[in-house]
Amino acid sequence: MAKKKSEGYLSAKESRRISRENRKITNEFEKKRKRTDVPESEYLTEMHDPNNAVEFDNLHTYFFTDAGTVKAVDGVSYNVPIGKTVGVVGESGCGKSVTSLSLMQLLQRPQGQITEGAIRLNLGDKAYDVTKAPDSAMQKLRGNVVSMIFQEPMTALNPVFRIGDQIEEVLELHNTENLSEADMKARTIELLEMVGIANSEGVYKMFPHELSGGMRQRVVIAMALACNPRVIIADEPTTALDVTIQAQILDLLRNLKDKINSSIMFITHDLGVIAEMADYVVVMYAGRIVEKGTADDIFHHPAHPYTIGLMASKPVVGKKIDKLYSIPGKVPNPINMPNYCYFKDRCEMCVEGCDGAYPCEVKLSETHYVSCYRYYDKKED
Repeated sequence: MAKKKSEGYLSAKESRRISRENRKITNEFEKKRKRTDVPESEYLTEMHDPNNAVEFDNLHTYFFTDAGTVKAVDGVSYNVPIGKTVGVVGESGCGKSVTSLSLMQLLQRPQGQITEGAIRLNLGDKAYDVTKAPDSAMQKLRGNVVSMIFQEPMTALNPVFRIGDQIEEVLELHNTENLSEADMKARTIELLEMVGIANSEGVYKMFPHELSGGMRQRVVIAMALACNPRVIIADEPTTALDVTIQAQILDLLRNLKDKINSSIMFITHDLGVIAEMADYVVVMYAGRIVEKGTADDIFHHPAHPYTIGLMASKPVVGKKIDKLYSIPGKVPNPINMPNYCYFKDRCEMCVEGCDGAYPCEVKLSETHYVSCYRYYDKKED
């Protein structure tokens, strides 16, 4: 670990040393990643449960920066069942988006690397381990099998191309049905109608700046659904929208998921959205999962002090209070994480064992799991 003169200070010499060491590590990963003609057998795998669309298994995604190594995702394991919605919730910087970008292999390289673990993706007749798949295989999967609705539609759309051209590009890249140009245009207009755009012919010829935020978000959803993907990653798709448009977008996503029988990974800060959308909920904190279970488990029986704090901090309709609850303290430094429970310094429910190592996962019921010393009496040895 780098010697610091004071909190947050790093000398230029130390920074150069860290940079050199990191370059060695990332070069090794990049060498592996850039290989061509990788045989399919290298990244073929088997799903632990064929009813899952995606299985994250002990995923570690690190960013090798000049100040040190940021363990953005540090041993995350959860499943996304076929036809279900899994809500991933937690504060900014807890690793929600990095987990989904690891699945898409869209991490900022060479700094961002998957260092350990597996992501098994169910293709129906076979399964791939995305962490070992080369770029050539990923290009066929992205947009076709797994697609992503990005957080900010204005930056997700290219300002110099018309809407129709941008959606058609997705169809063209994954043109498995050998569609003609006329068929592609018809399919694009059908997609625009499917996401609730009334003037689909007009919008087809427009540029992104001519549309409102809600319309742009609908276009981004149409692009994500163009190839009927098996998994849709929705990364805070309603953040920049007002409440009425947000409700429409959520209804739209719910209906479309049932229509094409796909699974959704829904990433958000908004617990209200999770309650409305998700079948299963994963609560993340500082790169790890602190609690996971069905929506009913998490909302009616929250177990981890962090989840309880999140629930207490949301406003309740019909209940008048002077001040909303806020969790005390701050998230630990991601470059120098403690060797005990990451939430301990902010926790108001500590017990005797909290001084020990990071708590392991405790099974509370068939669907409900928590990582907390308060439940160690229920742990099966």
